[in-house]
Amino acid sequence: MRKILILTAAAAALLVSACNTIEGVGRDVSAAGRAVSNTASDAK
Repeated sequence: MRKILILTAAAAALLVSACNTIEGVGRDVSAAGRAVSNTASDAK
């Protein structure tokens, strides 16, 4: 039972840190999209 509790706690910690990482990647992709959009507008 103790092993299951430890594994569950470890999995929860990984999921929480993964959410922060995915949020950061989303912001980076969004910023890259804006840069491409601005460059395309400037090229017109």
